[in-house]
Amino acid sequence: MSKRILIIEDDEDILQVLETVLVHNDFVVNGLERTDDILETAQKYAPDLVLTDYLLWGTNGGKICQQLKSNPETTHIPVILISAYPDLAASHGHFGFDAFIPKPFDINVLVNKINELLDRNASKANLGL
Repeated sequence: MSKRILIIEDDEDILQVLETVLVHNDFVVNGLERTDDILETAQKYAPDLVLTDYLLWGTNGGKICQQLKSNPETTHIPVILISAYPDLAASHGHFGFDAFIPKPFDINVLVNKINELLDRNASKANLGL
């Protein structure tokens, strides 16, 4: 069964590239330019992983990550934060994201990181963690 990736990226060109690449890598992708309620969106799409830009219209990826990680129903979902601001990587503990990838990024690095986090999450689930 293909894994589901939720992408939140307000740059339409980047969103389109991410969707195309991830679909090509056998993921089911839901791409959004924005979400007003990440918990409702996560419930609707039931993603296996969330990929979000940091700078978004009306919010930021850090807040999205915090909301997901602080909710017992979504805390298990890996979150990758992407941003053109590499200093955000130091905010890992504050936001709780599972990985940070600076823009511009190598698409192969991104796909490998997605697979790594999904494998890690599957291993935890198999162990009952």
